[in-house]
Amino acid sequence: MLKRAAYERLMRWKREPHHLALLVDGARQVGKTYLVREFGRNNYGTFVEINFANTPEAKDIFKGSLNAKTLIPLLSSFTETEFVPGDTLIFFDEIQECPQARTAIKFLVEDGRFDYIESGSLLGVTYESVPSLPVGYESELRLYPLSFEEFCQALGENSIALETARDCFQQESALPEVIHNKLMELFRYYLVVGGMPAAVAKFVETRDMAQVHRVQSDILRLYRADISKYARNKAHVKAIFDAIPAELSKKNKRFKLSDLAKSARTERYESDFIWLADAGVALPCFNVTELVAPLLLNRQHSVFKLFLCDTGLLMAMLGPSVQFKVLQGKLDINWGAILENAFAQILTANGFDTLYYEKAKHGEIDFVVQKDEKIIPIEAKSGRIFRAHASLDNVMKVKSWGLDFAYVFCRENTAVEVSIPEGRDIECTIAYMPWYMISFLKPDEFPESLIVELPE
Repeated sequence: MLKRAAYERLMRWKREPHHLALLVDGARQVGKTYLVREFGRNNYGTFVEINFANTPEAKDIFKGSLNAKTLIPLLSSFTETEFVPGDTLIFFDEIQECPQARTAIKFLVEDGRFDYIESGSLLGVTYESVPSLPVGYESELRLYPLSFEEFCQALGENSIALETARDCFQQESALPEVIHNKLMELFRYYLVVGGMPAAVAKFVETRDMAQVHRVQSDILRLYRADISKYARNKAHVKAIFDAIPAELSKKNKRFKLSDLAKSARTERYESDFIWLADAGVALPCFNVTELVAPLLLNRQHSVFKLFLCDTGLLMAMLGPSVQFKVLQGKLDINWGAILENAFAQILTANGFDTLYYEKAKHGEIDFVVQKDEKIIPIEAKSGRIFRAHASLDNVMKVKSWGLDFAYVFCRENTAVEVSIPEGRDIECTIAYMPWYMISFLKPDEFPESLIVELPE
């Protein structure tokens, strides 16, 4: 069984009084169905699943009246199950195939007797087919590929190593070398295998990268089939998707439309980039013009890097020879593209807006994140020389931005440098940390309760 951190999110949802329906969204093959099944079978006396892709006749239930008084007896009859109020979970899978069922959620939630989870793929690109979205009756859970921590757990690794690493990250201290070396080896495996559950399961079962590559290739074929079936401008979307590895392999990883066609213009392709992002297949990383809070107000929608949703899928597109070289730690490949894709994947799953900074007078910062009002530059260094970072030094000197802390993730164990940059009058800290510690960088959580007093 692959343990997912999202399971606890489902448990919190169940404990919420008068909870809404839960929409579990995400790219294909990230494990949505598996997660919901495990949760339903473990936490409800009655669990029923209707998959609208496998059982298209179930769509007939929603062709007439959508009120709960009509629908619930039909659902009970179709599943040949007696629903128990307060102890029944009804799971609508591949709900994008039945838009009327999505509309009906409003009335089923209002009825209040049973719990509902919806799941599907491409929900972000098929929402226009829904007659009326159940706004106010759904909460959403976005599921991503397995994180590095989940990957380690799937391999049966002792949790003590990860707990020690998490503590050292918070304390900005070095790990014992034996733990550091072990986690670096596991992170190289993660770069190659990625977090798609089927690929991880095959790796756990066989340790055979040839078989893992075949699983990854099957997923990529499925994504291309989705593009052919659902995308409006199939040629544009497919061209963008297939170009991602090549664009990331360039020194300047910014996605250039001119590489697709000399006549390509952003306004003609914008909806195609959005399609890939909404489908969960690609992760756009937008440039910001200044490193000041709030970062999102400085985002440039027309300047971006485009990453794949899963590092393992990127590696599969690059080919088996590159996969083997990464496992062997060889330096004669473009580690930068692979590492940045993994970082974009991890930061996105952790809840950050994926952003970077580039300007001619300063250079490029791989990623920038915001924690509360604090802006933190992040550099992902793939080579042995990681203490040379001219771009980072340049932005730390900008007095008006007030930056005082940055991360450089590298191959080596943790080290911290404190200095006063030229033109500044405060100390600035650069924390050098091993690659795998990016997993522990999380946004500040919004409090569960925030009660304010209104003036009298």
